[in-house]
Order: sequence, then structure tokens, then C-alpha cells
Amino acid sequence: MKKFVSAVLALCLAGALTACAGGASSSESTAAEESSSAATSEETSSAASSEENATSEAAAGTVMSYDEYMAADLDTEVTIEAYVQAKQAYYAEQQTATVYLQDQDGAYFAYDMACSEEDYDLLTPGTLIRVTGYKSEWSGEVEIMDGSFEFVEGGDTFVAEPADMTELLGTDELIDHQNEFVSFTGLTVAASTIEGDDTEYAFLYNYDGSGSEGDDLYFNVSYNGETYTFVVESYLCDSTTDVYSAVKNLEVGQTIDCEGFLYWYEGVNPHITSVTVAE
Repeated sequence: MKKFVSAVLALCLAGALTACAGGASSSESTAAEESSSAATSEETSSAASSEENATSEAAAGTVMSYDEYMAADLDTEVTIEAYVQAKQAYYAEQQTATVYLQDQDGAYFAYDMACSEEDYDLLTPGTLIRVTGYKSEWSGEVEIMDGSFEFVEGGDTFVAEPADMTELLGTDELIDHQNEFVSFTGLTVAASTIEGDDTEYAFLYNYDGSGSEGDDLYFNVSYNGETYTFVVESYLCDSTTDVYSAVKNLEVGQTIDCEGFLYWYEGVNPHITSVTVAE
């Protein structure tokens, strides 16, 4: 009898221990499943976040057409591809360059673009580059600021011929060609004056006559009864260039033809690169 009771008790004890062991195994399994599910969810979320960031970065670096660039809001990041037409200046201390760019659809002005001196030497007319920066506006001039660039490997070349904008002077359409390489024909040299001075000048050093040899040259031209101010930007065309000498030799009343980049400053203010006196 004692053996029977002992056997029964032993069987009961074994069953209880089995039940406890089974409960612990079930609990651990549930916890493991929950942990695995959380890890999977976290991995999925992380992957989605990484994909979203990659998509955002890709969108920011997408090359825009000229129309897309013009439609972009000011102070937003833009990326364009265009061909170097001319270099205005290089600032060695801060390693930045200012260049005129153009493609078959329109033109761009990249101001203070990060650039090594070695790369600046390689920015020859016709070279295709990709520029990323921020679309900005300064006194009417739309430009790309705080940019960086890279050469487009295997890119073709393009140097724009000057587009005649003479008949668009004084019209609202002229600004649509901002920064393009353009020409004007049949202009008349108009007098420039200095405050407090009755003398009529064909040009001034700086806009107010305060400069000297080597500074920008400002000169007025008239067409269809309206007067416009053009400038030889000394960073672009310094005192050793033909255009600088040509403007210094102008006379009020002469008829001239001009070429240059359609820069904008409180209105049309072309950066002139060539002046020819009509015969």
C-alpha cells in the first residue's frame, strides 16, 4: 500500500513538474515571438526610412530642365547641367568661382561656386558641368548660389552664338533671356554724367564716376528713345582686353554694336564683352 501511494504521489509530482515546465516553455516562446516581431518591425521601419531618405536625396540631385529650373521656388536646391560660356572671377582665398553657363534652352549664372584653382583652369568655354546649389535672386538677377559642381564625363560641347535682342529692349520679354549670350545692334552712345559735374562723358569708371583705370566701365546707350546702362565688368574683361579699350575710346553720339551676357541689376544691365563702332 505504501508503495502504491508512493507511486501515485510520484506520478502526481511528475505531472505537476511537467505542467510547470510546459508553461515556462510556452511563455518563453511567446516572448521570443514578440521580440522577433518587434525586430522585424524595426528593420522594416529602418529600411523604409533609408529608402525615403535615398529617394529624397535622389530627388534633390535630379538634373532639371531649364523650364523646371525657372519654375523652381527661390531658395530651393536645384541641380542643372549646362555648358561654360565664360568665367567672371576666381576667389583664391575662399576657392570659389563665378561663371556664365548656357544650354540650348536657356542660361544660368553660378555665383561663388565651390571650385579649386586646378578645376577653374579646366572650365573652358563649351565644357559641360553639373551644378548643384540654391536658386536665388539679387536685385532682379536670378542665379545659383552656394553651389558645387562636377565635370560631366563624356559630355559634348556647346558654345552659344549671340542671340540678337535689340528689338526686345524695353519689353517684358527681354528678361526671359536673362544670362544668355546676346547682341545689340544700332545703339547710340548716350551721355553719362557725374553729380555736380556738367560735363558729358561717353563712359564712367564705376556707376558714379568714382573709380579709375582697372575698375568697371559704365556707359549709356539709347534705342527707340529709351536709354539703358551697359557695363564692362572688370572681373570678366579687365583693362587689358579689347572691349575695355574700345569703351574708353567711345564718343557720345556714335552708333555701336555690342555683345555680352544679359545680366540683370534693377533692370537690364548687360555685361558687355565686345563693342564695335558702326562705320
